[in-house]
Amino acid sequence: MDFNAILEQLQGFLAQYALDAIGAILTLVIGFWVVGWVTRMLKRAMEKREIEISLRQFLASIVNIGLKVLLLLSVAGMFGIEVTSFIAIFSALAFAVGLALQGNLANFASGVLILIFKFYKVGDFIEAQGHAGTVKEIQIFHTVLQLLDNSLVIIPNGQVTSGPIRNYTIEGYRRHDATVGIGYDDDIDKAKAVIEQVLKATPNVELDRGYDIFVKELADSSVNFSVRFVATNENFWPAYRHFIEQIKKEFDRNDIGIPYPQMDVHLDKG
Repeated sequence: MDFNAILEQLQGFLAQYALDAIGAILTLVIGFWVVGWVTRMLKRAMEKREIEISLRQFLASIVNIGLKVLLLLSVAGMFGIEVTSFIAIFSALAFAVGLALQGNLANFASGVLILIFKFYKVGDFIEAQGHAGTVKEIQIFHTVLQLLDNSLVIIPNGQVTSGPIRNYTIEGYRRHDATVGIGYDDDIDKAKAVIEQVLKATPNVELDRGYDIFVKELADSSVNFSVRFVATNENFWPAYRHFIEQIKKEFDRNDIGIPYPQMDVHLDKG
């Protein structure tokens, strides 16, 4: 064994690749530090925007892995390793996976949009794709709604964002538009005064946000008042139920009739 020849080859190898190796090590050290810094900055930015924690972790993980892959490819290129073949293979795999998961990718993109732009959040009462209910969960691929009958419906996020989304609770307050009918023989002014009295005595009504009482229409068998008032989301239905119940009681006390459909039948004796 010719140790001198081996030593000469080793010296030649070190002379040729020593600087590249040192540069690669420095690139890796600095690169991993930069990747970590970028990931932390991204997490802080998303946290300031109050993006959902599950989405924050998912996006930060994707960015972290992607940057590390690019870093390793760059280091491989420093040693003269052909990286275009790796990129071509990766692109082909990504294309194949994209075709196989086309629907899920659309749902994922929609889930990201929902969580970033906050069309709704957990606890909101929304209507989407013909379903109305409380948002139970917002996942990356789907949204879970709890309907009024306590059943659950799971809607793909792609379908949610492809149509109108009605968010009933996003503003914190909701307005009732109740209809109260009286008979044509009843006194309109007296009925209006009774309605206002009941409304002002109804708990949880936000009177400082305004209310309105006016004759809405002259219907076939009744004079219909429209009563508009505001309540917080949590008190929306309790206030409405209390108001409707008290209206009936006060109308009875004040001899104000609430019409109901009637049918007159005439018999022809001839």
